[in-house]
Amino acid sequence: QVQLLESGGGLVQAGGSLRLSCVVSGRTFSTYPIGWFRQAPGKEREFVAALSWNGRSTYYADSVKGRFTISRDNAKNMVYLQMNSLKPEDTAVYYCAAKIGEDYYNADSYDYWGQGTQVTVSS
Repeated sequence: QVQLLESGGGLVQAGGSLRLSCVVSGRTFSTYPIGWFRQAPGKEREFVAALSWNGRSTYYADSVKGRFTISRDNAKNMVYLQMNSLKPEDTAVYYCAAKIGEDYYNADSYDYWGQGTQVTVSS
């Protein structure tokens, strides 16, 4: 069983930065690719970023490329999402998830999900 817990969300002005953290419990954490998704009110959940089990491969949505950075520390069972140059359209609940399936970009490939952390970017 894998459990995930996000933290680090909050209210920030446009142009500001936040770092989200995701702590993953489970002895096999280091074998799971991890992704970040977000869901804004009235919208579907969308892919944000993901990385392979060893962190060597990373994947980003076009909308966050160059502004967000995903990383992991397997020794601490942690995954991070550094978010810079935030925009009001980044406002959403952000979720981390452990990937089981093949497609990094598809939420259906992720079997374990955290409860989410709210990020609000004011203009």
